[in-house]
Amino acid sequence: MPRPRQPTLCLCSLDARRGRNREIKVKVRQTPSLRHRQEPQPVDERQYDNLVVSRAGHVATVTFNRPAKANALNHAHLEDIEAVAHAFREDVETRVVIFTGRGKHFSSGADLDGGGPAASGMLERRRLARIGERATLAVYDMDQITVAAWNGAAMGGGAVLATAMDLRIGADDCFMQYPEIDIGVNLMWKGLPLVTHIAGPSRAKRLVIGGERIHAPELCEWGILDALVPRAELMDTAREWASRYAAKSPIPAQMIKRSVNTLVSALDVAVMHMDVDQNLLSAMTEDRRAAIEAYRSGTEPTFTGS
Repeated sequence: MPRPRQPTLCLCSLDARRGRNREIKVKVRQTPSLRHRQEPQPVDERQYDNLVVSRAGHVATVTFNRPAKANALNHAHLEDIEAVAHAFREDVETRVVIFTGRGKHFSSGADLDGGGPAASGMLERRRLARIGERATLAVYDMDQITVAAWNGAAMGGGAVLATAMDLRIGADDCFMQYPEIDIGVNLMWKGLPLVTHIAGPSRAKRLVIGGERIHAPELCEWGILDALVPRAELMDTAREWASRYAAKSPIPAQMIKRSVNTLVSALDVAVMHMDVDQNLLSAMTEDRRAAIEAYRSGTEPTFTGS
């Protein structure tokens, strides 16, 4: 079988001796990766173990699919969230993405019993601990407008993901809580600046230090929710909002989103670059061990500051 002909680039050069132009032909080698590049698989046709992805027109819906665990986030689930957010980078047809949780809850946060890859040492633990941060930032950095259709609980990491989205529509049974303080660790996944930008510093402290559980009416009053609807109307309302935003010109919409996010998060990296290390440090304390034992036994922990 004859080899395919290489494309030729023609250059024009001045022949100084003859004072006239002459044509030089240069063969350009194409790399196999360019010759045989495959089109990316549509996002809604990819398979995820912990997510269900669907699309109608310019609107996609990503459903967290661990209802038996209240959509708790284990390592594999977070990898799926990161992967689907990155997959939307190749999707120019989708303009708005709705995130919701199958079953009663949006997400109950990190799965404390979820297992995951075993860490052989502190360096490996540090690397593995960043999966939540990577998933959060992948969602936050999506080009598409993102809408949280917030049903039931958004706790800990689930609340972080909800606040990483552009808009939040809550059912009347939704609530938010950051329980990390009561299990002896700090909030990580870059979640602290997200809630502070939305709720303000005083309310962020009530949520993250006080560990208060805030229900739907107060979430709406605080500006954490953009709309509050009956549970039965949640998905229809989310789709109505998504359709309205999808009808906007997508190029300026994506530019404005990027500019707003960059404006409000300009100092986030400078002040939050250590939250994984702070979490690993606090996880080594006696208070952390007491908190885990109390969690598993259903009792209240006693913290000693050691």
